[in-house]
Amino acid sequence: MIQGLNHITLAVSCLTRSLAFYTDVLGFKAHVKWHGGAYLSIGELWLCLSCDEPCARDDYTHIAFAVSPSDFESFSCRVLSSDVKQWKQNQSDGHSLYILDPDGHKLELHVGNLESRLHTLKQKPYDGLTWL
Repeated sequence: MIQGLNHITLAVSCLTRSLAFYTDVLGFKAHVKWHGGAYLSIGELWLCLSCDEPCARDDYTHIAFAVSPSDFESFSCRVLSSDVKQWKQNQSDGHSLYILDPDGHKLELHVGNLESRLHTLKQKPYDGLTWL
């Protein structure tokens, strides 16, 4: 039986550049690195950077990281001042910043959680929404 999320592995083309992005820009803690990758963490999340050729994706698949409401504005400004590219403008309720990592992986910095999103859906349901 699945107990939860174990880790996320991202293909990266340049380990040095990706380590700098995830540690210096986003604030991850680096634990170890080797010729083919590195292990990092933030909160309970374990992230593996694996040297490989990233594949471009044009869909909405992305990874969202939680940011506290009180930190969102200053953290977003700091991230954007690092010349990070945005891949989408926020159109949903609440604060989100949609950015790309150095290899084009789609990331979201998001205020809120599943509970807050479900609460919002009670007020403004998506088209065709069905509660399960």
